[in-house]
Amino acid sequence: MKTSAGILLFKKEKGNLYYFLVHPGGPFWRNKNLGAWSIPKGEILPDEDPLERALTEFKEETGKTIEGSFIELSPVTQKGGKTVYAWALETDLDTSDLCSNTFSLEWPPKSGKIIEVPEVDQWIWFDSAEAQQRINTAQKDFIKELESILKINNT
Repeated sequence: MKTSAGILLFKKEKGNLYYFLVHPGGPFWRNKNLGAWSIPKGEILPDEDPLERALTEFKEETGKTIEGSFIELSPVTQKGGKTVYAWALETDLDTSDLCSNTFSLEWPPKSGKIIEVPEVDQWIWFDSAEAQQRINTAQKDFIKELESILKINNT
């Protein structure tokens, strides 16, 4: 079964938590919104360190390198069977100059026509309620777990 690793960025502003999510690029995702967003993530190769893969994917999908004290979260299994490992990091990130890598895609399917599409076409900070509506259903657990951890650390 496939496994991926990603980063859940969060920041605190005026007592509220905000989460950095990405929207997948390409024609399939163009009109999908609720449940379509994700943490920046990518497939883990055999014998690869999951956190290193998560950091590489973050750079590929945003053009930015991040570092800090990462909080390991419990892995989740998405509807298609993919297991996703994630680490949370508190930091701010300006979304005005982000850029994503691209990939080749046959579109329309079976047409023989190859187009180049960005892996990610949008990057937005969402408050907790909005993030939980937009993120892939299984990945909601990352937000819930992190908020539970932060409440414990704030008491």
